Amino acid sequence: MRTKAMLLAMTLALSGCTMGAATDVPTTPLAANQVTTVTPPVRDPSELQVLFWNDEQRSARFRNMEGWFAGLEVPASANPRALPDGAPLPAALQEEIAGLMKRTDAVGVMVLQDGKKRYENYGDGMGADDRWTSFSVAKSFTSTLLGAAVRDGFIADLGDPVTDYIPELAGSAYDGVTVEQVATMTSGVAWNEDYTDPESDVARMQYYINEYGPGAIVAQMKTVKREAEPGTKWVYKTGETNLLGMIVENAVGLPLATYAKNKIVNPAGFEGDLFWMTDPRGGNVGGCCLSITLSDYTRMGQFVLEGGEGVVPEGWFAKAGSPIVDLGNGFGYGYQWWTYPGENFGAQGIFGQSITIVPSEKLVVAVVSNWPTATSNDYRGAWRNVVGKIASAD
Repeated sequence: MRTKAMLLAMTLALSGCTMGAATDVPTTPLAANQVTTVTPPVRDPSELQVLFWNDEQRSARFRNMEGWFAGLEVPASANPRALPDGAPLPAALQEEIAGLMKRTDAVGVMVLQDGKKRYENYGDGMGADDRWTSFSVAKSFTSTLLGAAVRDGFIADLGDPVTDYIPELAGSAYDGVTVEQVATMTSGVAWNEDYTDPESDVARMQYYINEYGPGAIVAQMKTVKREAEPGTKWVYKTGETNLLGMIVENAVGLPLATYAKNKIVNPAGFEGDLFWMTDPRGGNVGGCCLSITLSDYTRMGQFVLEGGEGVVPEGWFAKAGSPIVDLGNGFGYGYQWWTYPGENFGAQGIFGQSITIVPSEKLVVAVVSNWPTATSNDYRGAWRNVVGKIASAD
């Protein structure tokens, strides 16, 4: 790992980049990648409380997060993957999907089967060329970059201690926690992910950014306490995926978006540019908030469905998309992927973002939305039901 890191450091130096310390991610991209730093207008911090935006604000801002938050933008693939039309879904099923879109405030749905489009529809003024924010769908992108870092030799083993990559966490609840336990959210560290509580850990992320700047992620995660032995308890934690992003960035020596250019955007054949929010370090937010088009969400799903050959280790997605953690009733959690009954898996984000993969039917269903609430078991269940009908349709 160290030999490869040294070689990368030499490459970056020759291309005008410098390797950073553990919390100093290089923001100057490799010239060949043409990564752009996006700086929005200065906003009052009160305007940046995404969880508490109203419906009108969400509708306008979810498609323009780069106007509200700093980030990195990487260009589309020079060879975008074609998505030819396939046989349309049955008319009755199309009508049901359109009705569910209206009921759940979905603004875009695309169905890809055998690499061909069987359904595509938009609402609320959304168009094929518009980007929409991912929220926690980004977690599955970060997981994919973790796999790439393992294949590239930057991360020697998922059993490595987290403190090997983020030494500032020594002496915290993350002592003795492995990279794999962070990837599966089984660190044993306590966390409150209540999106409706302004005092929850997830809601207080912006406070730590305001107070600690580049050190915000580490500062917040050093305050959390251990509630169980590592590997024994699953708790969903966006803060932990932010740590996973830091692990990848510190190992590779590049922001996630820059690494994603050659590990996701190009091999998946994205047709549009990718925007990924940054934090004050200049690194990307591993747990949230990249923006791409609806068709590129499906391209990501297709790339994963096909196994990511040449990017991640062989069999990576079979493991990452398996129920490493059993959540009961056929549901589970892998490496930042949710798993569903029937060996299906997917990425999920608040306010109704999702990529669902049905390997047995070579099916990808991508949905982007503006739900009235951050979470809804009713809406999630309705979309899982429709995906099941799509999977069994002729």
